[in-house]
Amino acid sequence: MRVLITGGAGFIGSYLADALVHEGHFVRILDNLTPQVHRGRIPSYLNREAEFMHADVCDREAMTTALDGVNAVAHLAAAVGVAQSNYEVQRYVESNCLGTAVLFDLLIKQGHHPRIVIPGSMVCYGEGLYKRSDEDLVRPSIRTKAQIEKSGWEPICPETGEPLAPIPTPESAAQNIGSIYALTKFDQERMGTNLGKLHSIPVTVLRFFNVYGPRQSLSNPYTGVTAIFLARIKNAQPPVVYEDGRQTRDFISVHDAVRAIRLALECEKQPTDCFNVGSGQPTEIGELARTMASACNSAIEPRITREFRAGDIRHCFADMTRIRDVLGFTPKISLKEGIEELIKWAETEEAIDLYHQAEAELRRIGIL
Repeated sequence: MRVLITGGAGFIGSYLADALVHEGHFVRILDNLTPQVHRGRIPSYLNREAEFMHADVCDREAMTTALDGVNAVAHLAAAVGVAQSNYEVQRYVESNCLGTAVLFDLLIKQGHHPRIVIPGSMVCYGEGLYKRSDEDLVRPSIRTKAQIEKSGWEPICPETGEPLAPIPTPESAAQNIGSIYALTKFDQERMGTNLGKLHSIPVTVLRFFNVYGPRQSLSNPYTGVTAIFLARIKNAQPPVVYEDGRQTRDFISVHDAVRAIRLALECEKQPTDCFNVGSGQPTEIGELARTMASACNSAIEPRITREFRAGDIRHCFADMTRIRDVLGFTPKISLKEGIEELIKWAETEEAIDLYHQAEAELRRIGIL
């Protein structure tokens, strides 16, 4: 294959580049080296055997050059962060929506039909799937502060008022948009699948759950929760956990995420489709913070704020049936193994704790 990886200097993209180069594929990376993640510098880990272009996905001329001669595109370039997206709206929409529009506009005008992989996101589901005691399935709406004050942290059935039990969320579940980031990922997904079908461009959407691992920026307070917790612990500060710490998320190692992308890129006969990419296992956020502190040989306890961050969901974890049956994918790396790898890598990495800066912004905007 000849593969273009947009956002290829980033967390997931750089590992994908390593894997594809190792397998003998031609790899071209396009990345704008956004200061929030890279501080404008090419990261030391970037594979030197890959061709590198310092450019933005919204730059039509650069993207025209980047697409020349490739037969596959992993479109990973994106602004990432749920809370931040709600007050940096233009940047998120331009990077995620306009960048994807430029990609497809060029492909359509050129009559170019490479296989495309687009990362979707579990945030588009909103709350996950639940069931009542009578086994009826329920999709509660995203909680409000008023609902929590009345009924507690856990979603309740809107019809009966009874407690609900979270169960794996399948791809068929309706998407419930609760942030600008979720809106842009939904837009990317629908743009890709609709245009792919219309113009016979093979498009696969991978709805990633919480991807974690080495190379995730430890100094970006808007990145994944594992990196944010680790930055706090490395600076002898307690990880900050909202609500009561019992909310759950589904964590998947970056190495498993990359393997899913490779399977999607290599499956030439796969029609346009969407797949969950997670572990299928829920993990409590408060327990994750304690586990990470213990693995760092730290006695630090998380600070459980009992505050609600507007738009946050309570539970969502992946139903992995479709990707297992169609692409043959199952995750291989346990959370314990993945966290141990992340912590070992972080021993020699700089971690500037900017949590209070991000928290102050959330309070100023009224999200906290």
